[in-house]
Amino acid sequence: MKKHDGRIRLKPEDREMFRASVANVTPLSKRDKAELERPRPRPVPAQRLRDDHAVLQDSLSDHIPWDTGLETGEELAFLRNGIPAQTLRKLRRGHWVIQDELDLHGLNTLEAKALLVGFLGHCAQHGLRCVRIIHGKGLRSKNREPVLKQKVANWLMQRDEILAFCQARRTEGGGGAVVVLLKGVKRKT
Repeated sequence: MKKHDGRIRLKPEDREMFRASVANVTPLSKRDKAELERPRPRPVPAQRLRDDHAVLQDSLSDHIPWDTGLETGEELAFLRNGIPAQTLRKLRRGHWVIQDELDLHGLNTLEAKALLVGFLGHCAQHGLRCVRIIHGKGLRSKNREPVLKQKVANWLMQRDEILAFCQARRTEGGGGAVVVLLKGVKRKT
């Protein structure tokens, strides 16, 4: 055997010996072979899945500074640009009926984010305008400080459907909850 140009070259006597050893062999007929056709994989909208994942990650991020749109002091309050100041006053005074609530007690940050996003989607689907989100006062947290309070504020400020939010009244949870005003859904008539 010699290699020439990357190919294996057989000596003439080796080639003759091979031909003699396979001289009585009958080739298999093609119709005895099973021709298996592999099913084609279903198309997956990979880019759409990546886009959806990126949107979800962005909606759950904390990239807005915690004090954006907040009043000074401990009380959480936010009013979207272009919304009259009296809207926030009305929200504080209980002008709107609280239609639903979400309790985030005992959840870690990731669980709370996911639950909040799902809850806001539910609110939009059902046309809810005013809801309460209970984030807790932090009495059971490590430093006895509210962990989710500022995070919930950040997450809410990032959502376009949130018009305003403020600390709940004492009878509705006080410093452990926020009352949120959402955009109204225009109904087709």
